[in-house]
Amino acid sequence: MTLQQSAAQLLDVWLLRGGHTATAVSLGSALLGASAGAIGAFALLRRRALIADAIAHATLPGVAAAFIVAAWLGADGRSLPVLLTGALIAGVLGGITVQALSRVRLLSEDGAMASVLAVFFGAGVVLMSVVQTLPGGGQAGLKNFIFGQAAAISTGEVMLAGACAITVLLGIALLFKELGLVCFDPGFARAAGRPALLADGAIVAMLLLVSVVGLQMVGLVMIVALQIIPAAAARFWTDRLWLTVVISAVIGAASCYVGAGISAVLPRTPTGATIVLCAGAVLALSLLAAPRYGVLAMGVRRALWGLRVARSHALRRVAECAEGLGADAQSPEAFAAAGLTRPHRLVLRLFGDIRLTPSALPVLRRVAARRALALTRAHRWWEQYLVSHARHDPAHADLIADVLEHADNEEFMEQLQAELGLQGAGPMPASPHPLGVVAPKFNAVAEAARADRT
Repeated sequence: MTLQQSAAQLLDVWLLRGGHTATAVSLGSALLGASAGAIGAFALLRRRALIADAIAHATLPGVAAAFIVAAWLGADGRSLPVLLTGALIAGVLGGITVQALSRVRLLSEDGAMASVLAVFFGAGVVLMSVVQTLPGGGQAGLKNFIFGQAAAISTGEVMLAGACAITVLLGIALLFKELGLVCFDPGFARAAGRPALLADGAIVAMLLLVSVVGLQMVGLVMIVALQIIPAAAARFWTDRLWLTVVISAVIGAASCYVGAGISAVLPRTPTGATIVLCAGAVLALSLLAAPRYGVLAMGVRRALWGLRVARSHALRRVAECAEGLGADAQSPEAFAAAGLTRPHRLVLRLFGDIRLTPSALPVLRRVAARRALALTRAHRWWEQYLVSHARHDPAHADLIADVLEHADNEEFMEQLQAELGLQGAGPMPASPHPLGVVAPKFNAVAEAARADRT
């Protein structure tokens, strides 16, 4: 099959024209992904990502035990309702065990979840070996519950996934305030009389429901990834809780839909693993390209902030040299006396702060000169505050003010003026140390100030 044929077939699958089986797998997986992503957002914010793993692994002994009991009673152990009932019972026991162990003071929550995960999964492996020894057992296709077999789902299972999605989304809508409160401040929730225990139980119950329904599609190993990865990707895009839930659900549904389509086109490609890889690709894209918390955006903001800081220091240097010479900040003498390095000159050129005089001497533009004086005034205010209120040595206050002066907030600077008893811009405050002195640890100014305080 050529690449063009594969692309055309993939497009047919995504447009629901790939046949009954492909359509059922795509829709069922998307519904499961939406419910898993929505409740996974709360699990991640509640720091309960590991409990989803524990519940998923706890379903394995339930599946194996259900087959053994059904075979002992002479019933069909391969019946999906029987196996899912066993998984549900085991998952409930696992969730209750985690909650009980979490209340033991000597055992942390992550320790309780890890213990339940290991013990239940170990029990499941033992019971699977028992199934292997049963007459006609041969693990009875139960291995599919570990890694999933989405290609074998039926219309009834698609409807089950739809019912699961409706139940989870409705539960989130009804308990949204309680779930959000217990995720961000469980102590306050309990103190305010909110049903924190009910909210925690609802999160566990919905995680369990999604895990049981998703066993046939993606398996107990990868259902955890479907619950957590979309939520982790959504956190890079927003800080709002409701929007995080929506984005997580959309990412989960889209990952499942796209992954199921790719698996339907490519031969011998497991659906569950393909879905998880699609979700992982979205997480990687979010990590790099999210507009607020993405690596690229943060790198750009840090670079711009560094340029702003370098510009501020260069402008203040020119203003202080002009003050020392008794000249104007726009004079060529002040700019020459500043002795700016090539990088600082490039930064000022980048921001358009420099112009050339008819004699080809660089000077600051009028707007840049006014900004230089404002930056110098703010720096002096911080120095005054550090010396008079924080009891810093004048020689050391300059270095600390270099950091604080970049708090470019008008309201905050007005509070600082009020604290210092200043009115408006006022005259330029005097520097508490000689201009050009770079804060030696001991100098005459610092010693004099210390003597005055004692």
